[in-house]
Amino acid sequence: MLLTLIGALVISFAVTVWLLHYAHMHAHLTHDAHEDKGPQKFHAQSTPRVGGIPIFAGLLIAAIISSSIAPIRGLWWVIFIVCLIPAFAGGLIEDLTKKVGPRERLLASFVSAGLAWWLLDARITYVAVPGLDSLLAISVFSLLFTMFAVGGVAHAVNIIDGYNGLAGMVVLMMTAAIAYVAFKVADYQVLAVACGLFGATLGFWVWNFPRGMIFAGDGGAYLWGFVLGVLSVLLIERNTTVSPWFPLVLMLYPVWETLFSIYRKKMLRGQSPGEPDGLHFHMMVYKRLVRWMIRDPDAHVRTQRNSMTAPYLWGMTLLTVIPAVLFWSNTTALMLVALGFVVVYVWLYRRMVQFKSPRWLVLRKNSWRERVAEQLVRHQRKQHKLRTQKDIGTPIDPNTLQ
Repeated sequence: MLLTLIGALVISFAVTVWLLHYAHMHAHLTHDAHEDKGPQKFHAQSTPRVGGIPIFAGLLIAAIISSSIAPIRGLWWVIFIVCLIPAFAGGLIEDLTKKVGPRERLLASFVSAGLAWWLLDARITYVAVPGLDSLLAISVFSLLFTMFAVGGVAHAVNIIDGYNGLAGMVVLMMTAAIAYVAFKVADYQVLAVACGLFGATLGFWVWNFPRGMIFAGDGGAYLWGFVLGVLSVLLIERNTTVSPWFPLVLMLYPVWETLFSIYRKKMLRGQSPGEPDGLHFHMMVYKRLVRWMIRDPDAHVRTQRNSMTAPYLWGMTLLTVIPAVLFWSNTTALMLVALGFVVVYVWLYRRMVQFKSPRWLVLRKNSWRERVAEQLVRHQRKQHKLRTQKDIGTPIDPNTLQ
């Protein structure tokens, strides 16, 4: 499995390097210009958004390696990739053309989930909820519920993919957790795919964080979400010792973010859930908590502030990932963890919206010298009509101020 992970990492890394090196040749198709306006645009320079390509390439190499050296049939990998293609293609076409709406991408994810239900037996038939389990025993209802769950996870991962390194690290944490549980129950098919996804994601992520040189795009986000969703379904359906609440708690941050956003938009604001806005949890963290040089126009400073947002959300993810790994077979404990996370999420979101963010969470300039130096830099730029650190020359050292 280690060779599968390394192979996926190397290929993903190499393909990303190739895309960046020849960016001038495909920029007209693949770049997301920083001049584009929108409530979910936070990057400071034109950036390729086709990170899904190296991730997909890494997963393909993982399939070849694992089917050669591990007890996993090559045909199973072929079927898995076929199921993945609609979700991945829907996102990638949007990255290239910007003409595929969220509804169409979600439908493509439903198609992929339906194929996985049919061809891979990735079927949800038990969720430890009385009444619902009886319905899931009916094939048609199981199919619809599986499509909704797996397609919903794919869409949820796309929603949280807003800042440098955010979604990539969240996926790495979740994939590692799935790999650990798959190892514990000796499910080597799930383990092989998890190792491949981990390596492919890591090869891309090192270029995405902290400088944001390439974005996963919709193709990468939907690929991540679909693979995580299918692996979760396979894990709980094949192994009765794994609680059906394990994947829900593991992925609760993006899942709850999606459900809460639907409620917030539809019930509180009276707008379509598919319409983008600037009030997602990670955006509120950026606006209310990461207050470091908030009005600075310098592209380098803006990129730094963008990257400072992700660690807050990594912490939120760990609130569910760690308990999920510790209690992967204990349904009652996982239910309590899910309830606790929802309470913390709603409390913190409410505090941020009301401009009452906990002071210990707010990232600011720490000393009066740094604040004065920042003001002097801004004054210099205003006086000389300069906008970048390069134009100014040697920066002011806060320690020289008396």
